[in-house]
Amino acid sequence: MQWIEAAFVRGGTSKGLFFAEDWLPEGREARDRVFAAALGSPDRFGRQLDGMGGGISSLSKVMVVSRSQREGVDLDYTFGQVAVDTGVTDYAGNCGNLSSGVVPFALEAGLLQATEGHQDFTLFNTNTNKIVQVSLPVIQGSAAVADELSLPGVHGTGAPIELRYPDPSGSRSAGLLPTGNPADLLQVDGQEYPVTLVDAALPTVIIEASKLGLEGTESPEQIDADKTVMELLEKIRRAGAVAMGLCAAPEEAALVMPKIMLAAAPAPATLLDGSLSPAEDCDLLARVISMGQTHKAVPGTGAMCLAAAAQIPGSIAATLAGPGNSDVIRLGTPSGAVSAAAHFNYAGQLEHTSLLRTARILMKGFVQLPR
Repeated sequence: MQWIEAAFVRGGTSKGLFFAEDWLPEGREARDRVFAAALGSPDRFGRQLDGMGGGISSLSKVMVVSRSQREGVDLDYTFGQVAVDTGVTDYAGNCGNLSSGVVPFALEAGLLQATEGHQDFTLFNTNTNKIVQVSLPVIQGSAAVADELSLPGVHGTGAPIELRYPDPSGSRSAGLLPTGNPADLLQVDGQEYPVTLVDAALPTVIIEASKLGLEGTESPEQIDADKTVMELLEKIRRAGAVAMGLCAAPEEAALVMPKIMLAAAPAPATLLDGSLSPAEDCDLLARVISMGQTHKAVPGTGAMCLAAAAQIPGSIAATLAGPGNSDVIRLGTPSGAVSAAAHFNYAGQLEHTSLLRTARILMKGFVQLPR
């Protein structure tokens, strides 16, 4: 058996294995084998019981962190999304939730040192070649854990970690609106589907839930059980990838992005904990499909992307959210309302997006790999 140093970290509504770069073997193929084996993929049963993964996309992730050699940057980090069924690691996009765990991990791993108090850090995400600014409280050299911020989908409270994405437009495409349009029509199986194609920290395809016969209040389990809808959503997602210039043909679309989001006007919805969320608790209902499964909450980058889209006149998100949208939008997710922000300047340029998360290092030690 082989043992590799690692930490198991919750960031926002995701969990994953974190590695310092020099803990890993050289070369992407060797590293991908480590990631798949550590998380328990491929798994034809979809549970990852023989690894650290949890059988769903938000629990099958890795982060690789290193000290940065870039001027003015503290850390470089790379996110990998490991497919539960195949074990393939996709590096096409960043993860906003798990990004909140990068600084806490780096402080614990000795990659970073910080003095007492509220501190700011600058990160470089290699997936998107974008800067991410992180602000969090430090206590005795470690990221604070206890405080009063509550995240929908995460039991209890924690210390707030602010993620700020300056100049997030065009993380993997030509710009905020890759086609130049707030709304486009995609041809799929002989039908036209109106969508908004937007890229603010994450390339995203937004479609109104009613266009697929849904209300937008459905639970993740209800959406996943509708195989016809799920297959159609995947086809629309891949058509959107081509329209955004991310690939030349639908079959070449990456697994992790673009994400596809079902959007709907505010309405009462039953949450995963069984409680009822009233319509007035959100500005926009959102159901996000990630790696072929409906997300239990919302990807952090996806939330920020929707915050930006909701301020673009003529976009599906702006139309459904209604007039008078501010910098901050409240998204009705299966776990509850999540707030994200997007700030446009007077010239109409997107200056930054931001999100509050919490994070906690759950375990540090060594993960065993089968030979």
